[in-house]
Amino acid sequence: MNSRQDGGSNRLDDAARAGWLYYVAGNTQDQIASTLGISRQTAQRLVSLAVSEGLIKVRVDHPIANCLDLAARLRSRFALDLVEVVPSDPNSSSTTIGIAEAAAAEIERRLRSPTPIVMAIGTGRTLKAAIEQLPPMECPQHKVVSLTGNISPDGSAAFYNVIFTMADRVKARSFPMPLPVIASSPEEREMLLNQPMIQPTLALAAEADVTFIGIGDLGPKAPLYEDGFISESELKALQKAGGIAEIVGWVFDREGRMIEGITNDRVSSASLPSREKSLVIALAMGERKLPGILAAANRRLINGLITDERTAAALLASI
Repeated sequence: MNSRQDGGSNRLDDAARAGWLYYVAGNTQDQIASTLGISRQTAQRLVSLAVSEGLIKVRVDHPIANCLDLAARLRSRFALDLVEVVPSDPNSSSTTIGIAEAAAAEIERRLRSPTPIVMAIGTGRTLKAAIEQLPPMECPQHKVVSLTGNISPDGSAAFYNVIFTMADRVKARSFPMPLPVIASSPEEREMLLNQPMIQPTLALAAEADVTFIGIGDLGPKAPLYEDGFISESELKALQKAGGIAEIVGWVFDREGRMIEGITNDRVSSASLPSREKSLVIALAMGERKLPGILAAANRRLINGLITDERTAAALLASI
């Protein structure tokens, strides 16, 4: 055995040697033990000590390292519980590529759990793209509940409502919201939400363990407007009132505060589950969605985010 002392500076010297042999020279712990004349267990402890004492500085030379760094900074800045940042494609203007695949992986991971969970689902293009990435699964132990209505203004099924597609893919018990996305009046909304068949769905949505939602912008090509849920005059009224984005139809301003009246008093969607008790993950990227993501994160409308490098960097730069 090595006769050097276990404590003091000699101990750190040994840790530095072990760390160099492991991280720089690429030796195994068995090889380190042989080289230094110590046991494998001691070699393992010395390598760990080198890391804990800050003797080793690791730099990952790969583009994904920037994603990990951005994710850590976003998590810290906005007190988020989950952040995933995917590489940006400089040649693509897509608002779904990359994050749809990452979201699908996160959804699949949670559905693979044998422990029953309640998963709430919003709507939108990114979420639809993510659900389409899911493999066929058998998940009878889980419940999947829609946060928003699935009926368009013309009475047809809302194209970007994903509850039925998801239920077919993962064979989980599904709980749709058989309502219009936006009711014709506050009175109609109240009447619809008080229906006996709707109340259990709303209660279930409030108990969700994890929620996946999109963030829609409120610019000239706002999804709510383009998909026919609100009129041009309503869009302009929401913009004039300070609306900059929406989550499952709920429109909010740059401070993350809900706009009073206009269409918000007719939205049939469930409220977002408590961020204190559950995880609400937004899937969003791109310049148009940046103000909405920033407001939602600052106001803690969300406590999870899946986005891309460019959006992540812009969020941090806007602080």
